[in-house]
Amino acid sequence: MRIIVLSDSHGNYPALESVIMRNTDADWIFHLGDGERELDRFVLSHEILAPKIIHVAGNCDFRSLSPEVFTLPALDHKILAAHGHQLGVKGSLERIKSLARQNGCDIVLYGHTHCRFCSFEDGLYIMNPGSCSCPRDGSKPSFGHIDISPAGVVTNIADV
Repeated sequence: MRIIVLSDSHGNYPALESVIMRNTDADWIFHLGDGERELDRFVLSHEILAPKIIHVAGNCDFRSLSPEVFTLPALDHKILAAHGHQLGVKGSLERIKSLARQNGCDIVLYGHTHCRFCSFEDGLYIMNPGSCSCPRDGSKPSFGHIDISPAGVVTNIADV
């Protein structure tokens, strides 16, 4: 199973479209918030991909009907996805890690900081794919991908 993870596109439709169109073979595409308008635009013109796209609301997704937190079983794993602004991810990952454990999740996805982060700690795979349009860590725009197989989980962050 392959999951593409992007976040914080902030109105940059070409960046969002570039990531998704290069990865149409993915099983799931997660957008971790702050890009709902361009994601909606993409879905309207690529309806065939809509069933595999999951979006959580970010702090800039005003009046969003998307959930703030989403969980998804994936083979022998369970994923928690959140933008992270309400979980204080700019200061610490403890609240989002605690929420993941409470929900039986071992894969944690978050955005909001615009900074890449990929780690395995305390039994949790944790990823922030950075921003696909406006990174704040001196890196290029980026997205993440997760491969889940019977052999395990592999997480990686790639340049847009």
